[in-house]
Amino acid sequence: MSGAIGTFVVGQTPIGGAYVQTYTAGDIINLALKSAGLLGVGQSALAQDKADTLSMLNGMIGQWNRRRWMIWHLIDIAAETTGAQKYSVGIGGDFDVVRPDQIEAAYFRQVITGQPNQVDYPLTIIKSYEDYALIALKSLVSWPAWIFYDAAQPIGYVYPWPIPQASGYFLHLVIKDTINGFASLTSSVNLPPEYFETIWTNLTVRLGALFPGAVITDQLKGLAVSSLETIKSANAQIPNLQMPPGLGRGGLYNIYSDQVY
Repeated sequence: MSGAIGTFVVGQTPIGGAYVQTYTAGDIINLALKSAGLLGVGQSALAQDKADTLSMLNGMIGQWNRRRWMIWHLIDIAAETTGAQKYSVGIGGDFDVVRPDQIEAAYFRQVITGQPNQVDYPLTIIKSYEDYALIALKSLVSWPAWIFYDAAQPIGYVYPWPIPQASGYFLHLVIKDTINGFASLTSSVNLPPEYFETIWTNLTVRLGALFPGAVITDQLKGLAVSSLETIKSANAQIPNLQMPPGLGRGGLYNIYSDQVY
């Protein structure tokens, strides 16, 4: 079963009858221009206006890729240890993915025991280069417990510490997936269905900064905010609160309630 709204295609039933919504950058731009009162029925936008709006669309997506709650999925990437002090993260690197702005979590896997007895050990993330610089013996080779990520451009680097030995071990990084930008007006993207309204309404609001004649109504602003809140509530994953090791304490016994607290 399939249908279409303009060139916004609703079709393909890949999993459990759920529809996949496929649309192009041109579809989004035309709808945004109409919503801002800059394009009437049967009218076509100038090529330069389309190009400028495409740049604005990609800029907005670039901003969203830096927000954890805009991304509905985390990915686990791995690289075998080589005894090196650092490992590259980026296209063509040891971790061959689009360079992330940060790592969400990391762990160290011992594989020498073979499946299914591979053992994972969580790594604590060092948040800043200043903290990593305080480590006195950076070349120490031992069992890793910490990891620092230097988000350099175009290739980032992770520094596990102590340095893990070569072979028999893997470093795993958990990073955000990315919303792909649009290379051209005909480029399409497959996203969860709730993203369509979020993209075109928020792009329309941004058009007010590009075109002085744009009419951005309060109703449209409300839709833009509401759609972002929908994405945020759907994607939010809040880890359990953990106290730093030095601040923990053992349980205390209450003689009145006969309970440990």
